[in-house]
Amino acid sequence: MSTAFTPGESGWQSRLGKLRDVVRQDLVARQLSAELPPPSVRIIDLGCGQGTQAVGLARRGYEVTGVDASAGLLARFGRDLAAEPAEVRARIRIERGLIENSAERAGVSPFAAVLCHGVLMYHADPGPVLRAAAALTAPGGLVSLLVRNGDALALRPGLLGDWAACAEAFGSASYQNRIGVTARADRLADLTGRLAGHGLEVTAWYGVRVFTDAAADDAEPPPDLAALLDCEERAGRTDPYRQVAALLHLIARRPG
Repeated sequence: MSTAFTPGESGWQSRLGKLRDVVRQDLVARQLSAELPPPSVRIIDLGCGQGTQAVGLARRGYEVTGVDASAGLLARFGRDLAAEPAEVRARIRIERGLIENSAERAGVSPFAAVLCHGVLMYHADPGPVLRAAAALTAPGGLVSLLVRNGDALALRPGLLGDWAACAEAFGSASYQNRIGVTARADRLADLTGRLAGHGLEVTAWYGVRVFTDAAADDAEPPPDLAALLDCEERAGRTDPYRQVAALLHLIARRPG
C-alpha cells in the first residue's frame, strides 16, 4: 500500500529518537494535553506511523485507534506496544489502511478527537484527508492537525545557507523535505478556511520547532533537553515566534 510518503519512509525511521523528532513529539504531546477532554474518550490517530502519540495517550488512559498505510511503521508500532503494560495495550487498536477511506469503514462511529499529524504535506490535494477527518469528528469533538508552515517555508533553507532553495521558497507551497520527498506546505489562513468548509472552527494554533528545525538530521538530544523543550514550548505559543515555526499545530472544533 504505497503513498507519497513511502519513498522517504526509511529516512523517517532512521531519524526517530533524534533531536528534531523528540522536539516534535514532545511539543505536540504538550499542546494536545491542553486541548483534549479527560480520559477515557475515544481518539483516532490518522497516519499514526510508529505510534509515538498513540502510545503516550493510551498511557494516560485514552482509548486510541491508530490508522496508517505503512506495514513497516505499523510493525514497529506493534513491537513497541508489546513492551507496554497490558492495560496500555488494551486501550490501543491498530488498523492498516488509507486515511481518506477511514470514515467509510463499516460500523465506525465518530471520535471525540481526530489526530492527523505530518500527513497533509504528502497530499497534493488535502481535501480527501480533511473530509475524512471531519467525518470522523463527533459533535463537540476536535481535530488536531500538524502541517508544514507555508508562511515560513524560506526559513529553514535560509538558516542552512541554501540560498537557491531559500529564494524558491518565497511564495511557494512546495519544498524538498529532509527525507528526500517533494512535499507541500499549508498556510494558516488557507487551512482555517478549508476547515471552516467542513464545519470545523480553528480555536487554537501552535508552532512546533522554532529553534531546532535546522539541527542536523543525526543530532542527539542534548543534556539540557528539558530546558530546550521548555523554551520550544513557550515559543510555540507566543507571537511572533510561533509564526516562523517549521510546523503548525492547529486545533479545530466541531460545534456541539
